[in-house]
Amino acid sequence: MPTRDEIFEKVKTTLVDALGVDDDEVTPEASLTGDLGAESIDFLDIIFRLEKNFSIKVPRGELFPENLAGDATFVADGKVTEKGIQELRVRMPHANVDKFAADPKVENLNDLFTVNMIVNYIEKKLAG
Repeated sequence: MPTRDEIFEKVKTTLVDALGVDDDEVTPEASLTGDLGAESIDFLDIIFRLEKNFSIKVPRGELFPENLAGDATFVADGKVTEKGIQELRVRMPHANVDKFAADPKVENLNDLFTVNMIVNYIEKKLAG
């Protein structure tokens, strides 16, 4: 199994290729949307490239959960509810939900999607 550093380097290459960013922009804490400029269509390309580069299958919604913000039981008054935070922890064990929970505004949801989150996901996926 590759080391965490090796996984990070491969994820970095994947994101440079998918998003057309410079490799020095791809840091562990970089947000895919805020720092690297990814748009929703890019997420499909990123998943495709990760599957190819790591020889894995990423089930729909597993890496990047879908429709969470549209669920009224998970969002109220522009913030993710406690139930929504719990759902994020279940759906995204690879993300830093604690950091998001400190300011759970819906517009901050994309802050969960970091390079480190992808590395965590790939690491768990490869470990089986």
